This record gives sequence, structure tokens and C-alpha cells, in this order.
Amino acid sequence: MREDNQLIVITHLSQLITLVVGFGSLLLPLILWLTQKEKVYKMDEHGKNIVNFQLSLLVYCLICIPLILLFGLGILGFIVLGIISVVFPIVNAIKASKGETPQYPLSLNFIS
Repeated sequence: MREDNQLIVITHLSQLITLVVGFGSLLLPLILWLTQKEKVYKMDEHGKNIVNFQLSLLVYCLICIPLILLFGLGILGFIVLGIISVVFPIVNAIKASKGETPQYPLSLNFIS
């Protein structure tokens, strides 16, 4: 097993592919994690954090849809989720480059 902080940083930043292509924020990190978790030291831990975060965002977005009817709270929820989904991959990529294991906020534990 090799240590590759650059690949881990790229895995965190790969969540931002949605800003360019419109989709893939779950798919690209999932592929990187599944193909590299046996080869790269700490990739399994980082990959699980990223996938849990992306699945959590999906659940929260689904919750926001009916909340739009309730005084527009869903729109506010979408805005907050949008900011979180851009800021935390960048912050956690920086932490990962320093060798730290970052945690994502509001992340439900789907994969442990």
C-alpha cells in the first residue's frame, strides 16, 4: 500500500465536478474510492467520508423538495446545501493535503 496524498486531495476535489458538468459529485469520488481503496493508504477512510457526505446531501435535497411548499424553506435549504457542497470539499482537500482526516458536517453514516 502506498501513501498518495495527491490522489486523496483529488478525490475530495472531484466532488466539485458537478459545477462543471452538472452531475457526478457522487459518481466520480465513488469510482476513485472503489478502485484505489486497496492501493492507497487512508483512501478507504477518506472515500467513506466523501460518499457518506454525498449521500447525505442527496437525502437533504430530497427533504427540501416538499419544504418548498412550506413558506419556501426548501429554497433556503437548497442554498445552504449548495454552499456546504462547495466549501467543505475544498476545506477538506486542504486538510487532506496536510495529512489530516477531515470530517464532513451533517454527514449521515451510510457506509462505515
